[in-house]
Amino acid sequence: MKKEIVSILQRFTTETIDDSMIEIPVYAHLGDYALPCFPLAKKLRQSPILIAQELAANIQDESIEKIETVNGYVNIFIKRVTFGHSILTNILNQGKQYGSSNIGAGGIVSIDMSSPNIAKPFSMGHLRSTVIGNSIALLHEKSGYQPVKINHLGDWGTQFGKLLVAYRLWGSEKKVQEAPIETLLALYVRFHEEAKIDDSLNDKGRAAFKSLEDGDTEALALWDWFRTESLKEFQKIYDLLGVSFDSFQGEAYYNDKMEPIVEELLEKNLLVESDGALVVDVGEHLPPCLIKKSDGATLYATRDITAAIHRKHTYNFVKSLYVVGMNKAYTSHS
Repeated sequence: MKKEIVSILQRFTTETIDDSMIEIPVYAHLGDYALPCFPLAKKLRQSPILIAQELAANIQDESIEKIETVNGYVNIFIKRVTFGHSILTNILNQGKQYGSSNIGAGGIVSIDMSSPNIAKPFSMGHLRSTVIGNSIALLHEKSGYQPVKINHLGDWGTQFGKLLVAYRLWGSEKKVQEAPIETLLALYVRFHEEAKIDDSLNDKGRAAFKSLEDGDTEALALWDWFRTESLKEFQKIYDLLGVSFDSFQGEAYYNDKMEPIVEELLEKNLLVESDGALVVDVGEHLPPCLIKKSDGATLYATRDITAAIHRKHTYNFVKSLYVVGMNKAYTSHS
């Protein structure tokens, strides 16, 4: 509606009026819109009060109920029925295109969203990220961008080594097939309970994950099965929400793509050794960013950095958004 107000005002002055000059009064009794005349005063070398009075005296339009001037402001009261009819007519005429713009000029925006953890229940946090991320995608699409919705699955890491050990010790193929998430979660919980008594289980879990990273056939087959069964369960929720994704490339996808990133960090002298591990010092007020453990295994940060760079190379995005929980941050890269 600002555009309509600007158009009306522009007919009665030779000075340039634009959207940014139009304000919405804090209090309803001051009108629906207001034009402060102070920016015009310097150029015209007149009092803003006088400018406001002269402009208000000349304005006549069937869409305007009345106009008042207060201390250099032109306060505009619109005819709501007239404006409402105009707006509804535009909505009906434009249909789904109403409110669209090309401000994005076709630029690609990658959106990291949802990102549940394999073999674990779909949490409220993941539901929140899914719904908000999808809304952000729709808004960007409406604004002329090309959103790319990425479900960066939590499908890698030491926890899967622990899950592999738990399944080998206590698992049942039949139970996993019947209730995948519940069964796998129960195995993971049992592992941690048993590890309190037998700490060697933690070493076995780390070793199992290292074998997974190294491409052990049997370990990869189990991991792929857990991932497939989990995705089936997650898809039920996505179907209910009507949400789809352009990519399900989770952490595991970057397993064979991290080494060049680590090498680049080394070449730029950003990696330092700490107790046998490789870390990046990010400042005295933050803990170091762990890139590689002492056993050579990678971490979430390693994969996240690799994912960000890979997405830039793949999509050449103008923005890269992350929809995460309150304990993290909503970030934008450009």
